[in-house]
Amino acid sequence: MNETLKVCEFFTSIQGESSYVGLPCVFIRLTGCNLRCNYCDTRYAYTEGTDMSVADLLDKVQGTHIRLVELTGGEPLLQSATPVLIDALVAMGFRTLIETNGSINIGRFNRAAVFVVDLKAPSSGMVDHNDLSNLKALSPIDEVKIVLGDRDDYRWASELIARYRLTQRCHVLLSPVAGVLQAETLAAWILQDALEVRLNLQLHKSIYGTDRRMV
Repeated sequence: MNETLKVCEFFTSIQGESSYVGLPCVFIRLTGCNLRCNYCDTRYAYTEGTDMSVADLLDKVQGTHIRLVELTGGEPLLQSATPVLIDALVAMGFRTLIETNGSINIGRFNRAAVFVVDLKAPSSGMVDHNDLSNLKALSPIDEVKIVLGDRDDYRWASELIARYRLTQRCHVLLSPVAGVLQAETLAAWILQDALEVRLNLQLHKSIYGTDRRMV
């Protein structure tokens, strides 16, 4: 457990997204990202951070007495010690969520963790970086999240969901880009198509506001 990770933020909050929304959660935001999405709201995580050992992180997690933990970023799968942390959290009985940007194959990581694969729609500017082989590796506990900026993004997402039969294989979450696509508009499209997906809004921003960090 002497391996180290560069950690941007460590905090507890109410889980704001995914099918675990509303639950108390420990967040470990790791430094670094290989993508540059147009709508990114955590650009500070590209470079900010301090080194922490896996052992120290586990001690901090245990000290919260919260059993749900999320590794996020940036892109948490970039760092070489991330698998060590994931394995330890799973072994210690924590429900472990990994929010990954969809560009890195998840197959080599501990699949007892829940992978939230955040696929990039065209308006993100990063659609060519999606590793679509991840969609064949999904298990029923995993989730796919797609952030949408416009109607073209929605059409793209709908076609992908149908092609890979995603709603039959895992949880699917569709989110509007804040300040660009209205949640009501996205809700209307989902209802019109009777699409069996979850409208995924950022509950933590409703609770704490849009400009606060570590929430």
